[in-house]
Parts: sequence; structure tokens; C-alpha cells
Amino acid sequence: PAAITRYSLYSRTRLGYLFYKRQVKKARERYPHGHSVPQPMGFGAVKILPIPVLSNNYSYLVIDTSSRRAAVIDPSDPLAVQAVIEEEGVLLEAILCTHKHWDHSGGNAALRQQHGSCKVYGSALDAVPELTNALAHKEQLRVGCLSFEALATPGHTVGHVAYVLDAAPFGGPPCLFSGDLLFLAGCGRLFEGSPETMLTSLDEAVGLGEDTLLWPGHEYALECLSFARLLEPDNPALERKLHWATQRRQDGRSTCPSSLGEEQSYNPFLRTHRRELHEALGLARSHGESRDAFRARVLKEVRRRKDLYKGT
Repeated sequence: PAAITRYSLYSRTRLGYLFYKRQVKKARERYPHGHSVPQPMGFGAVKILPIPVLSNNYSYLVIDTSSRRAAVIDPSDPLAVQAVIEEEGVLLEAILCTHKHWDHSGGNAALRQQHGSCKVYGSALDAVPELTNALAHKEQLRVGCLSFEALATPGHTVGHVAYVLDAAPFGGPPCLFSGDLLFLAGCGRLFEGSPETMLTSLDEAVGLGEDTLLWPGHEYALECLSFARLLEPDNPALERKLHWATQRRQDGRSTCPSSLGEEQSYNPFLRTHRRELHEALGLARSHGESRDAFRARVLKEVRRRKDLYKGT
């Protein structure tokens, strides 16, 4: 279909890079101060700064305030990221790239030029620009006194990686930087993976625990919640979150972070085991069908409907 052709052009040709450059230019003109007012968060020696980039992406600067060393996740607009680095007066030591798409990796080269000793982390399975350190599933990396774990979470792309910051030593919850695996009330499109693959990746994320904070790669809250409401109109948790997110967005404020516990109460992509969702979709488990095979079928149907849904 047309979407797959467009995706191939975007992800595999120079045309995609030129499209990304145009996106950056237009977003800088339209949102000179970013698309949302971000909410920095800190615990102990950790400071997390969401950086709104392009028209709905987020990069994140994670700082060890004791050593002034920092990592950036998915620096799509290098100018916006560099401005925050300078404002905070920190040394950029690492770029943690979730996947190869330009809206997540486009700033890698420019930032590496400016920060010579900066390493670029990601999966060897994705064509991550400037990759210096390929990571295996559950591999750990350190930036100052901060410790991150890489989780292989294929589905959106074959080499998609999510990063988990262990904030326990600083009295904070785990922090999941999910790229395009998981959004508030949503999940990424299945460009290079099957519903089965994506289900395994989402289960991996959920396994981190309910108190884990979710820092997604995009500001998609309103569109995802409005879609979820079509499937579960009687879900009170969903109604509350939609009301809250509507207020936030009217004020131009960011909706990050949410928590994985919260997400399981309204995100349809994390509710593939719920009877309410099965009934809404008109799906039932077949005789002899395994639980996970059925859940993958549910996920496939939710994703199909979301792909057809045009948010208001």
C-alpha cells in the first residue's frame, strides 16, 4: 500500500533526509520556543529535561547534576538540544538513539561534531547515524553516576531500543524512554515488525513495573486518548485522563510523563488481555488458540483501526 511506499522512501533514501530537514525548518518557524511547555523533573542527582522538537517529537536531556555530565535521547533537532546543553552548562557524553528514523536520529551527526568525545548508542540492526557503540538486549551503560539499560523492543523498526534509567539510587522510580514503542495511550506503527513482535516488546516494557515513568518520543496524547475512547467509552480512567490531557494541551503544556500503571488502565495496546476490549472489537479466542496468539490478534486489530483513525 501507499503508506509502505512512503515509509520506504522516508527510511531508506536521501529523499527521507531532505524531508526531515524541511520538517525541522518548518517547525523552527512555527514553534520558535517548541511545540509544548515541558515539565523538567528531578530526583537526587538526576534531572530530566524534555525538549520539544519538530511538530510533536520529544528529545530528552538526562543530567547527572553532581558531575554535570549528560546523555540525550533522540536528538532530532541539534540546535534545540544544543541550546539546552548550553543553558544547563553540561558536558554531553552520550546520545542514546531509540531507532534510525530521522525524527529521532537526525541530530546525531551535528552534535557529535560539536562534542568530540560523545558516544552514540543504539542497535546494530538499525542504520543509526554515527553509531559508535552497538548495544545488546539488557546491556548497561553509564553516564556520570547514571545507569541506563537498553531493551531490545523491535516492532516499529527491527532494531528499536528503549532505554531505562535506574533512578532507585536517587530515590526515584525507573524511567522508560520509549521512543516509538509506547506513547501515552498509544504505540508505534508496525513498520518493520509483526503484531507478535510488538506484543513481546510491549510486554517487556510493562514488566518494568507500574511505578515506572513513561517518557515517550511524541506528544500524541490527545489523538491516542480520543481513539482509545472509541473502543472503551465507559472507561472512567480513560475519561479522567482525556479531561486532564485536554486541559494540558489547551495551555500548550506537555503531557509527559505518565506511568506504566496508569497506561495499563486506558492504553488499548496494553489491554490486549482485557475482556472489555475483546467485546468492543468483536473478537473471541478461537478453540486451540494460545493466549498470546489471541492477544497478538487483538493488537493487530487495534493497530489496524488506529491506522485508519484520523485524530481531530
